[in-house]
Order: sequence, then structure tokens, then C-alpha cells
Amino acid sequence: MATVKDVCHHVRSKNAGPFWVTVDLFFDGPDSFARYSEGPALSGELFARLYGTDATMVRRYPVPSLNMVKISYPRPGAQGGEVERDMHCGQQYVQLLDVDLG
Repeated sequence: MATVKDVCHHVRSKNAGPFWVTVDLFFDGPDSFARYSEGPALSGELFARLYGTDATMVRRYPVPSLNMVKISYPRPGAQGGEVERDMHCGQQYVQLLDVDLG
């Protein structure tokens, strides 16, 4: 069992504008990148379950030269809303750290 925190040396999340969030997964090398970056574990359904977003709207952007994948998804509400708890989305990545990548 390999989790995100086992195969990524850096994981971060951030705003991608007022309506989107981006998570960057920096894998620990080309082998891990090749094995897990396009795997089914990082699916739209996972992001829908964890973040309450529409699975069909999740976008994945692999960056092989950096052994990194960028995954973007729409925020459930606009940035700065009345019940906003993480305006810059800097803590959103934490829920991914224990995801089993298979």
C-alpha cells in the first residue's frame, strides 16, 4: 500500500482563482510519477467525495519534467464566502495525504 505521503516529497494546495482550487503533487521521482500520476486512485470521484465537488469537473494536468501532477477542481462556493474557513485553500491538501494509491 502506497499513500500520497509515501510517494510525494511535496504536496500543496492553493487558489486557482475565486472559483477553483489546485492541488500539486510532486512525486519523489520518475518511477513514482509514472506509476501513480495517472492512476485511478486520484480520480474525479475521489475529489468529489473529499471536497464535495462535481467529479466531472475535476481536471488533471501532468507535468512529467517535474514529476508532478496538478489537479484542479471547482470550489463548492466562491472564495471569501460567508462560511469560508480556508480562503486561500492552503490546507486542502491534507485530506489527500493518506489516500491509498494502490
